[in-house]
Amino acid sequence: MMTDGQLIAARDAALEQTRNGPPTAPGNPFFGVGPITDATLDEADSRLRRVEFDHWIEASYRKLDDTGKDLGPFSTAELSRSMHRGYPADAILLDMMRTIHRYFEFPATNRMAVGLGGGHSGFTVCVQHLLNANDASQRVYVDTPRPEQAAAGGAGFFRQSWATQLIEMQRFARQGDEARIHFAPTEGTIPPARELEALGISVFVGVGHETTGANAYTAQDIAHLLDWLAGDPEHRHAVFDATSMLGAMPWPEDTVRAVMAKCCLFMPFQKAIGGISGYFVAAFTPQALALVERNQKNPAWAIPRQLKIAPPLDAKQPLSGQRSVDAGPFYDAQQDRMLGGVINTFSALAFAETTFGLLQAERRVGPVSQMNRRSAANRKLVDDWVAGSALLDLVVQDKDRRGAAVTLLQVTDGEISGSDLHPKIIARSKDLLGYAGITHADGTHEPGLDAARYVNAFPGTPGDYRAWIGGIRAPQDVTALLDNLQYAYLRAKIAVIEEELQRRGAAFDHSPQQRPKTETRDGTFKVLIADAIGLRFGPDGQPDPTEVADYIAAQGGVFHRGSVNAGRPDDDGRIHFFYQPHLSTADALLAEAGDGQYDAVIAAATFIPAQTQFRFGGVRIGAGTGNMGSASWGGPNGEGGDAALMNTPGINSRATAQMAAKALLKVTPDLPVDVLHDRVAAGDFDTGRNLAEYPTAKLEGKRIAILGYGNIGRELARIARAFHMDVVIYARPAHRDNILAEGYHYAETPVAAALGADVLSVHLGLGRQDATTGTYANAGLIDAQVLSALNDGAVLLNYDRGELVRIDALDGALASGKLRHAAIDADMFTAEGQAGGQVTGPMAPYLSLLPRHAGKLELLPHAAADTDHPTRVAGAKQAVDQVIRAIRQRQVTNIKGDLPAGYTLGGTVAPVGVGLVSASDLMQVARDGALMAQLRQASETIAAIVGALDAVSDDRHRARIVTRCRKQLADSILAQKALLEKAGLVAPADKD
Repeated sequence: MMTDGQLIAARDAALEQTRNGPPTAPGNPFFGVGPITDATLDEADSRLRRVEFDHWIEASYRKLDDTGKDLGPFSTAELSRSMHRGYPADAILLDMMRTIHRYFEFPATNRMAVGLGGGHSGFTVCVQHLLNANDASQRVYVDTPRPEQAAAGGAGFFRQSWATQLIEMQRFARQGDEARIHFAPTEGTIPPARELEALGISVFVGVGHETTGANAYTAQDIAHLLDWLAGDPEHRHAVFDATSMLGAMPWPEDTVRAVMAKCCLFMPFQKAIGGISGYFVAAFTPQALALVERNQKNPAWAIPRQLKIAPPLDAKQPLSGQRSVDAGPFYDAQQDRMLGGVINTFSALAFAETTFGLLQAERRVGPVSQMNRRSAANRKLVDDWVAGSALLDLVVQDKDRRGAAVTLLQVTDGEISGSDLHPKIIARSKDLLGYAGITHADGTHEPGLDAARYVNAFPGTPGDYRAWIGGIRAPQDVTALLDNLQYAYLRAKIAVIEEELQRRGAAFDHSPQQRPKTETRDGTFKVLIADAIGLRFGPDGQPDPTEVADYIAAQGGVFHRGSVNAGRPDDDGRIHFFYQPHLSTADALLAEAGDGQYDAVIAAATFIPAQTQFRFGGVRIGAGTGNMGSASWGGPNGEGGDAALMNTPGINSRATAQMAAKALLKVTPDLPVDVLHDRVAAGDFDTGRNLAEYPTAKLEGKRIAILGYGNIGRELARIARAFHMDVVIYARPAHRDNILAEGYHYAETPVAAALGADVLSVHLGLGRQDATTGTYANAGLIDAQVLSALNDGAVLLNYDRGELVRIDALDGALASGKLRHAAIDADMFTAEGQAGGQVTGPMAPYLSLLPRHAGKLELLPHAAADTDHPTRVAGAKQAVDQVIRAIRQRQVTNIKGDLPAGYTLGGTVAPVGVGLVSASDLMQVARDGALMAQLRQASETIAAIVGALDAVSDDRHRARIVTRCRKQLADSILAQKALLEKAGLVAPADKD
């Protein structure tokens, strides 16, 4: 027995080996049976595949009237309620048999029967048709050791039970003799032809290959069998249980073709893609069918009903009458039709699923030859992986005999493997591999990996894990499976050892966790807040920062009014925020932050000079970072520095877009509201006579060109669409698909966007700054060529950056009447204490236009968003969060430019409904159980009703659905729209 110390050491080693957490999970947790699976990646993929299946059914199986006219599709619902006889059931069965026969390349001379039942009983029935105890000369060879003998110990009871049934058939038949059955000395081997001939064998039964699937016949084995068959092809027959052999024959292609042509193959498809009815098919050579015909004329036993491949020759005669395989449930490829039919009830829908699944596999993998090659490659992949593992070994040692469809693995783990802990660890590891997970001795639950729900070992089968690895599986999935097997064993080992130590009363440290917590940066840090974070005035008559100050305190930080120089904070391990909203000049900022005494900065409009130093980064409240000039992060582009540059995109986008819309509504529609008000107030207006004096045009039908597809541009586009305007957007080509998906027009250039537009609104930002010249990429983008493309009398909105518009071009457009109005919102600065003095900033050039274009220009000092109190507070709170994460967790959210060394990306954060849909947005929605339940109900109702209306072609039936479901559909559509908007999902997805 292992000592407490040995167990603790083993646990500690397993903890160390798994400290980085679980490996990547396989794409599909179900490593199921055979070459036909749906191979869906997850629940969503599976549901989409089901929808695809519904469409395929409707396209493939059509209703016909008595003249053959197409009346529309059959639906899956109709098939699930239909009988198993007549049309379209007969067509579905024929399609399935034809597809299986074609894909696996059975020769046209071999017929293929179909029957009902499971694989275990079905194979016995299949073999029964070839055996006859009345034929004293018939000898049978079974490629597995005799049941309940020492050599059969590795076979497991499934293979032994097959062999036992063959013995009992002879034992209980009137003229039977179990001595006619010869068993192999070892599992899954085929002796040379001369040995089979010497034994007088006429029927070879291949059982040992399939049942564990871990064994494979070698190319030499198959050569022996084919040589033996060639010696007397009329009287020698081979039948295999080929459940996993199909698509997993690791031999040369000519050998594979010979096996398909000269052997009888049995294949259960009850687990093909989750069909609702178990069934199987069996391919027979012409010689084997002749043998079955002879056996029916002198039967030794009754054939179970699962596979009556030899029904009565005359259907009116009793079962004891003469029988013939010519009327059996066979697919004849030469005639491309079914001979006879299925005796028992079958599911037409399950048969259709098999056809669909096989067509999907062919599309995904390629022809069966490619699947065979992938199976062999996966087998080698397993060999190579295990060779590099100190924990897992292959059960089948002979590499040429390892299965190409299934692998058997055993754990070699020192003294643990020989102890009574081993089976407990294996059992618990399978809980972890599935969805159940494992609970540790301290009560901590470790969720299931959901990496492999079908990794088992049949009772009595050697080894610890049995998993399907055939060519239907992508190589990376097989590697992921092996990684997860090893990980699950180690995690289960930890749990079982903990239980054992607890049972013994031994003391051990419970603290080590599955994976280390994110490393945090400890210490006391200082953050400069260089802009107002509250825009409502407090009792002192100044903008009140209390909301953000309280938020900082709730996050464990400390808020100070004033400079750090007024009093150094205690070394208390907390983050201190120093609020100085009146810092504005470069000199003042350099004096305050030029020596690196602050670790980070939060700013809105204040320009942060290059010489300021912030070693852990800065956050701009808003999207554009043109004012964030510190060299700590490499200037406004955020490139090349050691610190992180971040922003808060979307925070002020709605405010900006709404203000831009307000500027437009002042002049369009061009109804002189002030004049009308004055006349009404004076009693000088008669609605009947005077209204005609004031014709106007509504916004509906006007074209608005929006330059930029950022958060502000998208928000303004939504507002414009609400006014029924025609929206065209210019943005980078990467945004084209998203723009079209939202129902807007896409323009490849600013000129193309402006062409024929009545309104031009600019939301591009300054773009990249040229480090050499200091100019920005988008400066002067709105030039004479862009403005001349507009309709006469257009409106220009520039609620972005003043530098984007060429002043001379704007002057000319206003003078010519090309523009009748321009609304500009740009930064403007004056020397402190010199009101009316020298003006600087992007607004300055626009002032020169006022004398010539008074009344046509509306100028704002970049106030559209920055004067909105809730927006500034929300942005400041988000900036506080981002700074804390960057300092403590080294995680950068909403990065601008390069990610500094030692940091990780934290994705993007934006207000709900603003910006593109990110993974974190969708995860947050998915965690809201109540919202998801409502959204699912509405969406599934819509899908069901719309799908029904599309599938049904009979107007009377369609009318019944419309009458019954019209209100339900309309209510669900409105509910879904409201829920999606509430969740912020009415937008394209962002980049991965």
